[in-house]
Amino acid sequence: MENRVIVNICGEDYTFVTDENAAYMQKIGSYVDQKMQEILSGSHVGRSDAAVLTAANIADDLFKEQSSSEQLRGQIKQYLDEAGKAQNEVSELKREVFRLQQKLDAGHGGNRGGSNH
Repeated sequence: MENRVIVNICGEDYTFVTDENAAYMQKIGSYVDQKMQEILSGSHVGRSDAAVLTAANIADDLFKEQSSSEQLRGQIKQYLDEAGKAQNEVSELKREVFRLQQKLDAGHGGNRGGSNH
């Protein structure tokens, strides 16, 4: 369902037609407004240039976050692979303990009560 959401950025109202809820879009607008205000207050550029610089800064943040996310996904995959290997080793060791226990039981052949000497 499409929503019409009015967001104020740098004193101008912008109407967004979106599937997102109004609170989310207000959060987006507030973020963009804050980033633009930082550029406008820190340099002598016009609003158009500030908008381009803001977009470039946000794109830079996005690419860095995507790279970081990709690295985290790689680490998680590595941890899952290691956990899977460890689980296989545990299963193999349990089977080995079971085999050794059977061998031990078979070697005593029912003489658990003591020696026949």
